[in-house]
Amino acid sequence: MDHEHGGMGSMHHLPELPPTLGRVLALDLGAASPVAWLGVVLAVGYGLGLWRLHQRGVRWSTGRTIAWLAGCASLFYVTASGLQTYGMALFSLHMIQHMVLTMITPLLLLMGAPVTLALRGLPADPGPAGMPRRVLLGALHSRLAQAVASPLFTVPLFIASLYGVYFTPLFDDLMSTTPGHTFMLLHFLVTGLLFFGPILAVDPWPRKSTHGGRMLELLLPAPFHAFFGVIVMMSNTVLLTSYANPPESWGIDPLYDQGAAGGIAWSFGEFPTVLVLAVVFFSWTRSEERANRAADRAHDRAVARGESGEDPELTAYNERLRRLAAQNR
Repeated sequence: MDHEHGGMGSMHHLPELPPTLGRVLALDLGAASPVAWLGVVLAVGYGLGLWRLHQRGVRWSTGRTIAWLAGCASLFYVTASGLQTYGMALFSLHMIQHMVLTMITPLLLLMGAPVTLALRGLPADPGPAGMPRRVLLGALHSRLAQAVASPLFTVPLFIASLYGVYFTPLFDDLMSTTPGHTFMLLHFLVTGLLFFGPILAVDPWPRKSTHGGRMLELLLPAPFHAFFGVIVMMSNTVLLTSYANPPESWGIDPLYDQGAAGGIAWSFGEFPTVLVLAVVFFSWTRSEERANRAADRAHDRAVARGESGEDPELTAYNERLRRLAAQNR
């Protein structure tokens, strides 16, 4: 018989057996969150987009397809396995779920370039058939999208998903009902997508930023993320009512479990951050190399036409320096 755990709006049924590695990793479709089926819908939708491109003879990156499907799989797995069921009573397992939904799943989905796939697959027709593509383009260029894509929104939202959720009564309120818990999981996912989207810049995005700006944007929440983990890890009292009383038969100390959750939050963000930082840095170097090659080709073409091939701005700058040097003699 399962334990009941939850608030007035809904009762969450917990497994009677204590968590083990096998039980936590096992799928439990009967207790899956509605968010899990979103992963299935996203995978099917992407497949339809690939089919449309194939019908038109347009090739698509295998790596992007693998990344998208891996993102969908991670979304499904963490919301349809023991991480979902045991995570209703253990803070540590919930924190794994949170970190995956915020920092792993969004990165994989964004690397799949779904917006680019949609723009290539949807018909560019002036009639009704082209309406979905026009709506997508209109949404990308809307003022709302630009505001939501601004770091003035995404960075505070990312930080608030930690401090605003766990250090206020909001978390226990959301955990008390199935709709509330579902909303919280979706919030984690959307927060990660909005934060990492303009930083990775794989797809067309409402806002463009320099590579240096993207790296700074990535690093801004890092100390807040680490400090949150330290606070949770070092706390001597149970912070959340939802995790204050795990089933006695499990034999788990809630304070010890909370410390593990803090350690997970503190350490989990390091690898994704370093990985994205490396991706942005190498993208920066490649763009510089492409710009230099383009400048060299333009110079060669100018020389072939009998022109000097020099950059007019650079020539004017050098001429100003020569004049200043002559005046100082």
